[in-house]
Amino acid sequence: MKKTLLTLAALALLGGCSLAPVYQRPASPVAAAWPGGPAYKTDAAAAADAGGGRNAADIAWRDFFADARLRQVIALALANNRDLRVSALNIEKARAQYGIERAGLFPKLTASASGSAARTPAELSQSGAAAISHQYSANLGAAAYELDFFGRVRSLSEAALQQYLGTEEARGAQQISLVAEVAGLYLTMVADQQRLRLVQATLKSQQVSYALSQRRFKAGATSGLDMYEAQTSVEAARSDVALYTSQVAIDGNALTLVVGAEVPAGLLPQGELDMATATVTALTEIPSGLPSDLLARRPDVREAERTLRAANADIGAARAAFFPRISLTGSAGTASGTLSGLFKGGSSTWSFLPQISLPIFDGGVNRANLGIAKTERAIAVARYEKSIQVAFREVSDGLAQRGTLDQRLASQQALVDASSKSYAIHDARYRKGAESYLNALVSQRALYAAQQSLISARLSKLSNLVTLYKVLGGGWQAEGAAAGGVAVQ
Repeated sequence: MKKTLLTLAALALLGGCSLAPVYQRPASPVAAAWPGGPAYKTDAAAAADAGGGRNAADIAWRDFFADARLRQVIALALANNRDLRVSALNIEKARAQYGIERAGLFPKLTASASGSAARTPAELSQSGAAAISHQYSANLGAAAYELDFFGRVRSLSEAALQQYLGTEEARGAQQISLVAEVAGLYLTMVADQQRLRLVQATLKSQQVSYALSQRRFKAGATSGLDMYEAQTSVEAARSDVALYTSQVAIDGNALTLVVGAEVPAGLLPQGELDMATATVTALTEIPSGLPSDLLARRPDVREAERTLRAANADIGAARAAFFPRISLTGSAGTASGTLSGLFKGGSSTWSFLPQISLPIFDGGVNRANLGIAKTERAIAVARYEKSIQVAFREVSDGLAQRGTLDQRLASQQALVDASSKSYAIHDARYRKGAESYLNALVSQRALYAAQQSLISARLSKLSNLVTLYKVLGGGWQAEGAAAGGVAVQ
């Protein structure tokens, strides 16, 4: 018995062995620096403007978004959005699954007690008289505890742990996307409200011009052409009023869906994009840092790496299947023919049943499972590399837009100013009868198009800030730390 215990103790010390490959992070498949060229600008000015060059991941969304109503809408979405709620439930599910796999590292103890009574008829009794026999027992046992000599159970536990941590990262990516989506819908609604006010003002102006052309036509001062041209402008503006009225309502429906609850009227956007430029976001620029920083900033990249780590651990479990599996089953207790004698001296019982299982021939199942595990790891490597490439492309696109948006805004504002002056001149000349309404109509349409484009340019500027904040990993870490998230190693 002593030799047996010493042998089992020595084997138990080998239980820490693992056949999983040593994990090595794959090399980054992207360049070490962001693209350069006319569309990009350096981050030196951006770092200064952003206040010391803080990374986007270090800026909590409550600090990034300065508009108080927008912050409340985002908080409402984080509390009610159903997709985010599913992500949180997936974390709970993965945590439970990890608990199941980790439990395999420890023996499972069970306590049992039983009692039985049996009557033997006189014909079958050795004494020639009917007899009633009793048997009582109480036991504490461990059933089929696997000695993890080759790390199979540990590998499965490690894979479950990485999958659990991956769901944490998935929730982080989901929250980043949700914060950016709410902000984007909010800004879009502001832009559409401004477009609606613009077209309403344009409709009033055109109605005045149309009334003037009608009076002139009735007085015989002009032909009916001016009146009909003015009418086409009025009807076009009236159509746009209907269009943007419905679009603002659609924006509200989209915002309600993403938030997951009815947005109070007091929190709905009310403003102009030129005013929102200074109030929606606290930072006018965000430094992009280096591409390698994405590994630490973006939860979706970290999620892909967790999946890769889990696949790496699965290889260890598949390799361990080629080696013997040893399990122990044992119990100890007491038994007696009477209940009062159950715990008296001499009533103890025990049983010990070690089992060893050595695969000899399985038709290639274990080899196929190992091949599947290796292929899954190769797939996970490709997906990890793709996640980095997607992150690099998203940031590069955002930087390319950022580098040209200021120029676009300045040019569009100058176009609006010039178009406004041109329309004022043509409209004044028409009202004095110096020229036909056609010139004023063409000038007015050019002004209207320029004003619409200016609204779009301002929306692009703000959307670019939100997008860069998102793709650089902002919007999750600080919130996750506040919520007591799991530490990621």
